[in-house]
Amino acid sequence: MAFRGKEMMKKLLKKVGEKNLAHGVKEQLQKSIPDSKVVMNRAKRGLYAGRHIQFGNRISEDGGNKSRRSWKPNVQEKRLFSYILDRQIRVKVTTHALRCIDKAGGIDEYLLKTPYHKMDTEMGLFWKAKIEKMYEELGQMEVVFFSPEDEAKFEQGFKDLKLAERAARRDARRQMYGWSGKLEEIENRRSHDGTGNAGEDSSDGDVLVANS
Repeated sequence: MAFRGKEMMKKLLKKVGEKNLAHGVKEQLQKSIPDSKVVMNRAKRGLYAGRHIQFGNRISEDGGNKSRRSWKPNVQEKRLFSYILDRQIRVKVTTHALRCIDKAGGIDEYLLKTPYHKMDTEMGLFWKAKIEKMYEELGQMEVVFFSPEDEAKFEQGFKDLKLAERAARRDARRQMYGWSGKLEEIENRRSHDGTGNAGEDSSDGDVLVANS
């Protein structure tokens, strides 16, 4: 099933919002999506990088008889991480689009570098317009640089937080399952030594004994 490019333009402006578009994006969208352009319904659902269904003939070897057939692109469902959005985007892409994304250096760079007239899917145009607006807002933000001492303090704070979470989980397991005397000796020996031997600990029997 196909639809006209005019409908795609209306949906894009409704999703992104005309106020949220970067300067000059609306004019570029109108040039790349003319009203008379016929777009396949499949183009709503992924990034295909110009790869779509192709049609041709299947020719038999004996009589040369022709029968119609189609070639579908190799579409895979992937999760691509966006640094600007700081999350993963779940999208259907062709293998050719994956190679283009790897060559560009990521999904953000691919969407920013690819011109609008080559981004021939509704989803690609939507994400490109959205990321361009966010990229423009990031460029207007003030950048603060920390000294090496402050960065070392931040890293130490993260390490202390991880150790505190690990200790809290260990205490919760002790209260839930109980704590045997042998395991307490192993834990004390490991804390005194600093670096315990995992092989010796496993030979002693790392089994939790429930309170009777």
